[in-house]
Amino acid sequence: MFYQLTLPALAFMVLAAFLAGLLDAIAGGGGLIQLPALLIGLPKAEITHIFGTNKLAAVLGTSVSANVYRKQVKFNPSVIFAMGLPAFIFSMLGALLASQLPTKLMRPGVAVALALVALYTWRKPTLGHSETLRFNQKQRLLIAALAGAVIGFYDGIFGPGTGSFLMVTLVALLGFSFLSASAIAKFVNIFTNIGALLIFGFHGAILWKLGLLMGLANILGARIGAHVAIKGGSTLVRKVFLCVTVVLILKVGYDSFLALK
Repeated sequence: MFYQLTLPALAFMVLAAFLAGLLDAIAGGGGLIQLPALLIGLPKAEITHIFGTNKLAAVLGTSVSANVYRKQVKFNPSVIFAMGLPAFIFSMLGALLASQLPTKLMRPGVAVALALVALYTWRKPTLGHSETLRFNQKQRLLIAALAGAVIGFYDGIFGPGTGSFLMVTLVALLGFSFLSASAIAKFVNIFTNIGALLIFGFHGAILWKLGLLMGLANILGARIGAHVAIKGGSTLVRKVFLCVTVVLILKVGYDSFLALK
């Protein structure tokens, strides 16, 4: 079995993948569950194999939730491609540079940025409840492309909070509702995950059997989560988004504290 896994350890990671898919489909943040589960379940594995396997399982679930959103939520696909293509290219660049840049130094800045995102969202209770698009179409696509490049690079080189940064860009800057933003963010995440997967796959850093098994569990959770989000609408997505962002702040802040010791 994978890395001589015991059945309880395998079951633990599969359950974590299901919960990650469920949470991620609603408002992002699945990595908060799935990645730590892999670190616990595979204590002897190389970190690159854990990252690669996590991306494989995540992209399968994200693809399914994106398809559910596509059938139920109306949005302009031009924004997806304007944001997704630069995100794809720059996520590969970030993944290539991940081992060369001091990502530990990024954690305090990320924690502060996430705190600002959470505070801004909390202070504006009507934010993202309805869709009020800003800028004309050309400007909107340009902003989406620039944001996709920056967030894609960040996702490839570091990662925590990518979903939060995508969501706040789409809602606060471009004027999408939380539900539409969640749908668009899923498609952009597919681009970033595939970009990183290509890099990890090229270096043989994916545990394919485990990744596919966890991917099936992630798919099941993603289908349920996407339907829950659509039924709950922007109000539910906003609440889950805030909870996920706060947990991310605590986690990144805690990791920053450990790095300083």
